[in-house]
Amino acid sequence: MIKTERKTFERKNRFTGESIMLTQKESIIHDRLFLNELMATLEDKQAGFDGASKLWDKVRADIDWFRQHNAKAYMVLLD
Repeated sequence: MIKTERKTFERKNRFTGESIMLTQKESIIHDRLFLNELMATLEDKQAGFDGASKLWDKVRADIDWFRQHNAKAYMVLLD
């Protein structure tokens, strides 16, 4: 029998308000993505230009993770 992790963590799209339930791992990746986005934005502002922060690579990696592992959540939360 394959054990699947329960989707008990709700996350909402910050623009549309649409929500989806995620596993604990997915919710951690989602939250990390937005924390890194915030920190990258602040670093860019301090540097004086967009794209200065190396954290954007982490943001893109987490977005790609959702595309590969939970396309539905990607479409609801990130697209």
